[in-house]
Amino acid sequence: MPNVTPLRYPGGKAKLYRYFQRLIAQNNLYDCTYVEPFCGGAGLAIELLRAGIVSAIHLNDLDRAVFAFWREAVDYTDRLCARIEDTPCSMETWQDCKEIYRSSDVSSLEDLGFATFFLNRTNRSGILKGGVIGGKAQSGKWLLDARMNKDDLIERIRKIGKLNSRISVTNLDARDLVSSYGSNSPDNVLMYLDPPYVDKGPGLYLNAYEERDHRRLAALVAELSCHWVVSYDTHDLIREIYRPFQSTDLALHYSAQEHSRVGSELVFFSDNLTPPDMDGVTSRYRRPWAVEEFASHVA
Repeated sequence: MPNVTPLRYPGGKAKLYRYFQRLIAQNNLYDCTYVEPFCGGAGLAIELLRAGIVSAIHLNDLDRAVFAFWREAVDYTDRLCARIEDTPCSMETWQDCKEIYRSSDVSSLEDLGFATFFLNRTNRSGILKGGVIGGKAQSGKWLLDARMNKDDLIERIRKIGKLNSRISVTNLDARDLVSSYGSNSPDNVLMYLDPPYVDKGPGLYLNAYEERDHRRLAALVAELSCHWVVSYDTHDLIREIYRPFQSTDLALHYSAQEHSRVGSELVFFSDNLTPPDMDGVTSRYRRPWAVEEFASHVA
């Protein structure tokens, strides 16, 4: 599948496109609204929308920098593309963007959106708080413009902008967003939650979760009446708190800091979804206690 998102994202889930394509088809969820409370690079969401598999997407991220980028890309497409075209890919620009990002709480959303894009394309593995490709001396094999193909990236952003009437962008705590859907959410909603990893979250995410955060989120997810999918890194805590629900192990290929690996993720499904069978995927079903007891267990 070609890259459709202009962002590079560690642990990005665009690779799950075929899996979600089959999940949506098997459960007759075509034309649903697809919601990502932790959207990040949003590669999966954008591809599902562009392919016509879902009718609308809701992108949410608590990280103000990530929100600012998607706001610019969706609602101010021409302005963002012009700035990308006109701004030199230089260490001076990198330093300016780094300062904007460091002051993200007070920076304008326009400046922060561009800075997020620039740092994502010029930092190692796209990590916003990481180091620049090639180092500050720009003496490495690859330099800061190695991932900055402006023509291609502008084209990706313009394709997203053309779909803006079907894209909502918000800057909420994921738990507040999940709570807003709650037990009265429409049947034609599919929510995919990809929360911060348990083990490596603090090194990858600005808003990492502690154990109580994972438990609180799980309790809110259990109350949802809409269709939902949750994916996590393999961890005993996650196996425990999502124990009542259908689960699948997925092997995914990751790349970060010039290294690649194959990792396993836990994927959980709401009771009103039938998980698709895929080659290389093993599904396990656990029902040790009633789902209605779940909220008190994880609280």
